[in-house]
Amino acid sequence: MKSRHCHVFLPFLLGFFFAAWMTVFSHANAWASVTLEDEVKVGREFYEKLEKSHALVEDDTANAYISSLGKRILSHSGHPLFEFKFSIIQSSAVNAFATPGGYVYVNQGLISLVDEESQLAGVMAHEIAHVNCRHIADIVDKSQKLTIPTLAAILAGAFLGGDAGAAVASFSVATVTSMSLKYSREHEEEADRVGMGYLVASGYNGQAMMDFLKIMKRYEFYSNSVPSYFLTHPGTDERIRYIDALLHTTYTKKGADDIVGNLKRIQTTLMLDGKTDPAQNLKHFEKLLVDDPKDVDALYGLAVTQDKLGQSRESLDTYQKALRIAPNDVDILRNCGITLFNMGQYGDAAAYLGRAMKLNDRHPDAYLYLGKSLESLGNLPDAIRYYKELVQKKPESPEVYYNLAMAYGKSRQSGDSHYYFGLYFKKKGKTDSALFHFKEAQKYLSGDTARLKEIEKEIDSLGRGEAPKAPSAGKGRGRGDKTP
Repeated sequence: MKSRHCHVFLPFLLGFFFAAWMTVFSHANAWASVTLEDEVKVGREFYEKLEKSHALVEDDTANAYISSLGKRILSHSGHPLFEFKFSIIQSSAVNAFATPGGYVYVNQGLISLVDEESQLAGVMAHEIAHVNCRHIADIVDKSQKLTIPTLAAILAGAFLGGDAGAAVASFSVATVTSMSLKYSREHEEEADRVGMGYLVASGYNGQAMMDFLKIMKRYEFYSNSVPSYFLTHPGTDERIRYIDALLHTTYTKKGADDIVGNLKRIQTTLMLDGKTDPAQNLKHFEKLLVDDPKDVDALYGLAVTQDKLGQSRESLDTYQKALRIAPNDVDILRNCGITLFNMGQYGDAAAYLGRAMKLNDRHPDAYLYLGKSLESLGNLPDAIRYYKELVQKKPESPEVYYNLAMAYGKSRQSGDSHYYFGLYFKKKGKTDSALFHFKEAQKYLSGDTARLKEIEKEIDSLGRGEAPKAPSAGKGRGRGDKTP
């Protein structure tokens, strides 16, 4: 789980941020001209670029964890200047950084490296402090080295690739580093001092902040390349000495190493969701189980990996071993249920998924596969109920609308089937097919005033025009439908 890969992804990202920042404030000559609203605008634009580039982890469980951790620290930071957002970057680089406007990012590589939750909390407290102290705005205000063309090249290389990426690759690492957002020692001292206050007030052990820096120092010593966390956080030896002084003089009371909980499961989840070769993951989890055969997280990771490799029977056996140790583990129950569904064992799948739901499993896959299992068993009313609950949780997902349309079609509720097919095709960007199904839904739901208004709004949103012809091919036909 401990990632040992490092690259210069962050300088590219910060190069983008700096370019955006300098574009907005190229005419700003004084600190007073940089407003909080300006910071929010640039931070939001940077976040949207990352989101559009699919650079952020989308796993609900991992994001909920990092947000819970961040919000706990934030609640003990006085009166924050911004509404913060905490995200995970899909990168093995050992890194964390913050942008103005309250956006804090932690790389998968850093999460995989920490030994305790308190160490991760310390990193996040430090980054929150940078934001609250407005250090990046201070750097931009004082900078005289950066040029817009160079920063634009970094932006292009970071997000566009191709020739632009090759051009950026021609820069040396030292050049890229010199253009990135380097905090001064004064900034680092303030972020450590303020961040330590946040960390301890949140109930964590202040020692964790220094422990993580020592881990990074060892990593730096044994690695052939400088860990990327150091690229924007200079003066590690000085920081360790300064934090040590704070611990001996101000923060002498020992706090907790774990409060939110479940760090190891989050590390496992991120490893499984990442781009690591499943065969490599298999060896990793097998090695952990040699050391501790009752390691539930390793058993969970092994079972998921076996399933990915097509070893379904072995996967089920591993899930069962894990459940004998932790019978109420919702992740294991849910994923065991999904494996059973994919094997065509719908009754057993529904049983495991139902147990997970009773234990308050709110993962979208629990709703989806429980609905699928019940639909396969012919229990259409309950399948529809779970699909509709999933719509509330993931309205952006086309698949759930397709499943609803099919289930309503099998129930011979053609109006609802056409309506949800309309939403499905709208999500897929197929306007003609969407309009066709919405207009068909109008015919079947002619007596339902409220639903007709909803359908009218959908048709209006797609633009009126001549009634579209029926789509070709019968994809998505539900029983009772007259059309695809």
